[in-house]
Amino acid sequence: MAIHVALHHVTSYKYDRPVTVGPQVVRLRPAPHCRTKILSYALRITPEPHFINWQQDPQSNWQARLVFPEKAREFRVEVDLVAEMAVLNPFDFFLEPSASEVPFAYEAALAHELEPFVSKLELTPKLTALVESVRKTMKGSTNDFLVSINQRVQKEVRYLVRLEPGVQSPEETL
Repeated sequence: MAIHVALHHVTSYKYDRPVTVGPQVVRLRPAPHCRTKILSYALRITPEPHFINWQQDPQSNWQARLVFPEKAREFRVEVDLVAEMAVLNPFDFFLEPSASEVPFAYEAALAHELEPFVSKLELTPKLTALVESVRKTMKGSTNDFLVSINQRVQKEVRYLVRLEPGVQSPEETL
């Protein structure tokens, strides 16, 4: 049985005088490839009048481009969403026969398309040790390997709430 979850989000900026609100890009809409069923979605923008153009980024994520022709005393983004939370099988996918066993190599055309997702930074000492230990286990079924690597991450990396802004390095995480 699925559970319906309602989400209400508001971001609001108020100004002490009328200001020019420059073009804004709002990324608060689920992607069309989202596995969670979205039952309803509403986006409300203040001030009026405004122009909204829905676009998709290279990964097919929705983004609303907003333009405001007049000065405003408030900028407000409000989203209401109802989602159906259902149990999903994380292994409900198909693998190409060439990728059913690890290690595997992508065909040239696909490797080119995936380049932005597989490019990496220089390895740090702790990350190098982790990668080398993982490489030793890269034999056999891709599904089994994915299960084992996820179990390992769950066991070895604990979740901490960070109040500092920015991205943490792999060395700090490990």
